[in-house]
Amino acid sequence: MRRHVTMGLLFYPRGGSAQVIRYLADALGEADWPTALVCGSLGDPGDLTHAGTFFEGLEVHALDYGPAVEAFSRGEDPVAHDPPMAPSFEDRPDVPDRVFAAVSPGLGDHLAGAWARFLEGALHAAPDVLHVHHLTPLHEAIALVAPDTPLVTHLHGTEMKMIDRADRLAELARGQGTDLAGMAERACANALPALGGYPEEARELVEATRWEHWRYGSHWAARLRAVARSGDHFIVVSPHDRDEARRLLGVEGDRVAVIPNGVDTGLFDRRMLSHAERLALWRRWLVDEPRGWDETGRPGSIRYSQEQIAPLADPHSPVLLFVGRFLDFKRVPLLVRAYAAARERFDRRTPLVIWGGFPGEWEGEHPYSVVSSLGVDDVFFVGWRGHADLARGLSCCDVMVAPSKNEPFGLVFLEAMACGVPVIATRSGGPLSFVNSRRGAPNGWMVGVDDERELAAAMVEAVNDAGARHVRSENAYAQIRSGYSWKALASRFTEVYERASDARPAQL
Repeated sequence: MRRHVTMGLLFYPRGGSAQVIRYLADALGEADWPTALVCGSLGDPGDLTHAGTFFEGLEVHALDYGPAVEAFSRGEDPVAHDPPMAPSFEDRPDVPDRVFAAVSPGLGDHLAGAWARFLEGALHAAPDVLHVHHLTPLHEAIALVAPDTPLVTHLHGTEMKMIDRADRLAELARGQGTDLAGMAERACANALPALGGYPEEARELVEATRWEHWRYGSHWAARLRAVARSGDHFIVVSPHDRDEARRLLGVEGDRVAVIPNGVDTGLFDRRMLSHAERLALWRRWLVDEPRGWDETGRPGSIRYSQEQIAPLADPHSPVLLFVGRFLDFKRVPLLVRAYAAARERFDRRTPLVIWGGFPGEWEGEHPYSVVSSLGVDDVFFVGWRGHADLARGLSCCDVMVAPSKNEPFGLVFLEAMACGVPVIATRSGGPLSFVNSRRGAPNGWMVGVDDERELAAAMVEAVNDAGARHVRSENAYAQIRSGYSWKALASRFTEVYERASDARPAQL
């Protein structure tokens, strides 16, 4: 019997969860679970942030955030607009989707109400199961519109990172005899205590916090916990996130299924490109059609000449690659500094390619500004590009380096390994479940969190030891392709759907 699932995503497509939806929906269709999607959208048809374009082939009901972004450009509050802009789990300056912790409870209610009105039209045919990605006010809207529909919540980790940060900041505020609202008032009055007034281990967090944007952090931590308490079935992407869900949300036991993200093993596969083919791709991405961006946020504001990309022209030199957004936990500035320290020990001139960074979005130091301040050569910014380009890009590289701290999962790690590209990762978060996880079959290198020296040493070994690269490449390719295809994982999702359906009594 064919059943139907409708997925929900509060955000417009831009991050890893959108990629998960796109690939999982295809696999579910083959498993006799046709899928529809309700989500946010931004831009015009043809833009990668446009839901109909990004999720082409899927039945999509999208809430257009364009008018809210236009309101932001006029100096109005985009979250107060109708329909409102979806906030973010990350705190970034001067963007329409400010962090949830900067959104008042009243605007949170407005957000849930707007989505409830939208869902009344979008859910014209009741699905057998609702599969909602992330923990957001979308759950509150569903409780108003479809309270009897079985609900599965897919935690991708970013929501828990925000809750954890709000908790830690609230604890620091209590140490100052106040709460987050009080700290926000002190920040506005330039009356925050000096960093020396905080415990040593907390100074980095304090230094990177704009307190005025965390005024409602405790409210949102409590609000999202309440949403989680009302849920019955959860999917997390790694054992690490299962433990975080227990610690931060009180979600545990049979309510939680650990299902890793998968890989499109048809798209992400080894491609034996000639040197001329590689060089032509680098020329297109870096010289002819540049999308790298500096602190202006404009794609193409970082440009290269044919002469500047010469380090990528040596067929005997390995290429290091980072892929991801410029978020604090990705530790891209740390990577740049470690690379600068490692370069003098490389046997060959070895470039570092930094791929990604959603235009205009970064936390902390901008990686390009770090490169400029250090004066380090051979670092190239490709910018934000689609998955087809990424698959080709991985075939042009030899090692992926991603020193994230507590990466919730790390889908791009799997995509690299599926292409036979070994990875350098930290001993934290999701990668612990698949990097060097098989005894006697290393598929990468693991380093300590925020350990610049160990990261540099791992890059030196990866660059200088071609034999070690080859062994890890073969192990990575075999491991990921045997157990992480979306087709192989689809049955684990449908088992959760069936449990959720069976747990709800039939409605008369």
